[in-house]
Amino acid sequence: MKNIRWHKVLNNKNDLLEGRVTTVNAGNKQIALSHFEGKICALDNHCPHQGGPLGEGSIENGILRCPWHGWDYHPCSGKAPGFDDGVEPYPVEERKDGIYVGIEEEKPHETTVSDIMVETMINWGVDTVFGMVGHSNLGLADAFKRQVEKNNLKFIGIRHEGAGAFAASAYGKLTGKPAVCFSIAGPGATNMFTGLWDAKVDRAPILALTGQIATQVVGTGNFQEVDLVSAFQSVAEFNHRVQKDSQHTELMALAIKHALLKRDVSHLTFPDEIQEVPAGEETAQTPEGRISSLKIAPPKESLEKAVKLIEKSSRPVIIVGHGARFDMQSIIEFAEMLHAPVLTTFKGKGLISDHHLLAAGVLGRSGTPIASHFMNESDLLIVFGASFSNHTGITPKKPIIQVDFDPLALAKFHKIDAPVLGEISVTLSMMIEELKNKLATTNQEKEIAERWDIWRNEKNKRLLEDRGKGISSIAVFHNLSKLAPENAVLCVDVGNNAYSLGRYFESKNQSFLMSGYLGSIGFAMPAALGAWAATKGQRPVIAVAGDGGFAQYMAELTTSVKYGMDIKVILLNNSELGKISKEQRSGGFDVFATDLINPDFAQFANSCGALGIKVNNKEELESSMKKVLNSEGTALLEIVTDVFLI
Repeated sequence: MKNIRWHKVLNNKNDLLEGRVTTVNAGNKQIALSHFEGKICALDNHCPHQGGPLGEGSIENGILRCPWHGWDYHPCSGKAPGFDDGVEPYPVEERKDGIYVGIEEEKPHETTVSDIMVETMINWGVDTVFGMVGHSNLGLADAFKRQVEKNNLKFIGIRHEGAGAFAASAYGKLTGKPAVCFSIAGPGATNMFTGLWDAKVDRAPILALTGQIATQVVGTGNFQEVDLVSAFQSVAEFNHRVQKDSQHTELMALAIKHALLKRDVSHLTFPDEIQEVPAGEETAQTPEGRISSLKIAPPKESLEKAVKLIEKSSRPVIIVGHGARFDMQSIIEFAEMLHAPVLTTFKGKGLISDHHLLAAGVLGRSGTPIASHFMNESDLLIVFGASFSNHTGITPKKPIIQVDFDPLALAKFHKIDAPVLGEISVTLSMMIEELKNKLATTNQEKEIAERWDIWRNEKNKRLLEDRGKGISSIAVFHNLSKLAPENAVLCVDVGNNAYSLGRYFESKNQSFLMSGYLGSIGFAMPAALGAWAATKGQRPVIAVAGDGGFAQYMAELTTSVKYGMDIKVILLNNSELGKISKEQRSGGFDVFATDLINPDFAQFANSCGALGIKVNNKEELESSMKKVLNSEGTALLEIVTDVFLI
């Protein structure tokens, strides 16, 4: 005998008008509830033709008609007139306190392929998913839900899949560990491409999981059909379709292993019919015995060559890039031993505090004259974890030692005097040991301080500039340098706002995230979601964006509000794609199609449930910024800026 559980679906019979049908939930079961010939009747809500929602249909001439294709059923028996099929009816009881429908008790959940793959993912250290639930990923989403309920996983529902990919990319850049971006088939999956390419070119581990239409209709031009394995082939280092007879947990383990070790994109797509297949005897995997230590020591001959160059050097300079972010303690110890200035790439901004005696700021187009001075006056460049991009402009005319744990990154663009393959901290410990009592380097601390004085005097002059057409970028970042929490994570968009931040913001212990090699507009706001998740809300997060970039993903402000994120947006609004206008002028072109019509961003923030403040003049800037940065939760400061004062 079936065990029936009764579910209340109406308070009163008359809440549903005679001749009407509606959809109600009885536990996890959807019911088409109708009021027909004076009684309440209940049918399974799904038309057996294509699953159309009968509760959204209508009763015509005593027949319930499916809203999708017009298939007919009796509202109470569920039988299809003239046919031997139909829809399952459910018992209904009218009680004093309302209408109840009887549903067979659900069987205990049977572990699925999705369950063991998600559990494997968590065992490998993945704890955050940024995604959007939809019709082709529901089984996988259900597996996420079970792990969320156990506090093993954080699921952040974003408003656009592109934002989810950027958020996961930022998470990987900050932590060196992958987060998940998650979507449906077709357009949901393709929306993630820009964020995935951002992660790929900046060498950030990331895991993309996509739903897919049922395999049996692939190739028939089905709704939202895209061959996702082929589509992801160019961006994903590891790229597979999950099948019924796959080694499911091995696929997930290999996907994460590739993301971690290759610092690249892994993608798995889950056809709809696979997601709820019982796992049987297969169980989740762990990383135990599957990954080795990455503390790789350099070859003896390359280390010796580097040491000899340092022994002969009088004015060495150290340049650090984003790839050195987990080795800064060793690098700073090494710099102090050499008394050598430490310059950073723009992506490496903040890896050493600008207030350290050996810090010489950012090198390159987004940098300071301090950094370029010391590179030009050096007799040896020692480069850690930098990519030698054109943006940074590390000169090939000086003797160079390059240390990197990626053999392809060594001497990628030109000959290097001493390329050293090895994990940075291990290599440095060996260098320090070899160089004891062998150094004759000049102490450059005094010269560094003098150069900072020259640059700060120049910045003070620029602070006085005012054309009466908005606040200057230098004023924005002068105040942000003073007021930003010392442990904040700053997520930076592209454009003039990024160049000005690199040049004028003086870092303390902040971390900086940006779309480096891809240089994608719109990065800052979704990256802030990723930074908040990566730091578990334990560090303040600041998104710095221009109006053009923020507008691309401004709906994610509601995501920040929804999850109670401590994210502050510093928005420079000059009503123009200012960087593009500048490039048009520089290239001899007329300025064209770069002007913007913007909403009142501060009012928009307030309408989203955040704090929004707008400031138009320099006198109110500091107090307004202080109010936003000191507020609780999500807040936005819209600053009307002068497009020419950058």
